[in-house]
Amino acid sequence: MSRAHAPRRPRLAAPSLVFAEVPGPHDEVFERVFKEESGRILASLIRWTGDIDTAEEAFQEACTIALECWPEEGLPDRPAAWLTTTARRKIIDTRRRERKRQSGVLLDREPSKATDMDDIDARLDSSLEDERLRLIFTCCHPALSVEAQVVLTLKLLGGLSTEEIARAFFVPVATLAQRLVRAKKKIRLANIPYRVPPDHLLPERVPPVLSVLYLIFNEGYSATSGETPIRTELCGEALRLGRVLVALMPDEPEVLGLLALMCFQDSRRVARLGERGQLVLLPDQDRGLWDERLIGEGLALLERARLRTRPGIFQVQAAIAALHAEADSSERTDWQQIVLLYDELLRRMPSPVVVLNRAVAVSMVEGPETALAQVDAIADAPGMSDYLFFHATRAHLSRCVGHTDSARAAYERALELAGTESERRFLIERIAELD
Repeated sequence: MSRAHAPRRPRLAAPSLVFAEVPGPHDEVFERVFKEESGRILASLIRWTGDIDTAEEAFQEACTIALECWPEEGLPDRPAAWLTTTARRKIIDTRRRERKRQSGVLLDREPSKATDMDDIDARLDSSLEDERLRLIFTCCHPALSVEAQVVLTLKLLGGLSTEEIARAFFVPVATLAQRLVRAKKKIRLANIPYRVPPDHLLPERVPPVLSVLYLIFNEGYSATSGETPIRTELCGEALRLGRVLVALMPDEPEVLGLLALMCFQDSRRVARLGERGQLVLLPDQDRGLWDERLIGEGLALLERARLRTRPGIFQVQAAIAALHAEADSSERTDWQQIVLLYDELLRRMPSPVVVLNRAVAVSMVEGPETALAQVDAIADAPGMSDYLFFHATRAHLSRCVGHTDSARAAYERALELAGTESERRFLIERIAELD
């Protein structure tokens, strides 16, 4: 959102909070606050109103007002509280006008009634006071399709744009927007409760929640747009919610496996960028920069999952990441075992993306020629033509076997698909090296 495109709306009184001077462009400050706090604010508003559309509309109103107020008055000392308070005032004003039109008849889910909120709190599991987690389980209700569960939660909790989610699913933006509208309508019409499900329903509700968390983490770990390929706040949010889920379900192996996987991957975050902000691939990373604390946490979680003897896709992926984490160099990594683990992952989750990742391991065991043949075999698979990492991998393997023209064409296609400046710089450097 930018000021140039924000519609002018009637201004509400700003919350009485201390303002501070804001260095730099206000739009950049606002974008940072939005990315870091939007999920928290929306979850709070949805819980308060009981209605997603009402909460979203009020939040957008608050954002518009902030874009008008903050450049003139300075950044609030607590921007998230400012936005939340402004949004609540907007909701209250709207409800008051509605009550007047209805001749004093109170509406359902009246936000100003404390007793209603007390009743909601009483129905919630006292061990889970995290509003965002409640919202995740609401969005992942079985009345919704799995696809709708994931995209809705990414939108409301992850702070991802419709465009970012569409890229994650390889679908047009318009299609994804329609799915979001249908999902929110379904929640409203089915009167899906805003709560954590009881214990006996948790097992069937866990898989879509794990998918949501992992997609949020992946958007943070390998962002689809922006100046940097890493969005630290999203990685941190996924890890935090993953730890909450582990506390809730300490004996569920796939919950343990997912958190282990995210720990292993996040342990490499600092080493993934060079001094100039350029991408550093796994074989070239300084492993001394890897976070040993996160690696230790991941290994402990993976061992707990193995003791349950119920392997799943996240545990297999975590086992692959663990082999990378335990090796002191790319050359000393157990690539043969990684190939075998990818075979198991393919059996459980057939996917061209898994084939692509497996091919990278195959190149380390059998050579780039064999790996390139496997990559070429999935060139016509759904989504691959628009998948940056397919073309980047194909370019790298083509370069290794001396097919310079094919490598250049693949790098150039990857460059067209690059969403971050770091990715573009990386690919431009690779093309230049071919010359």
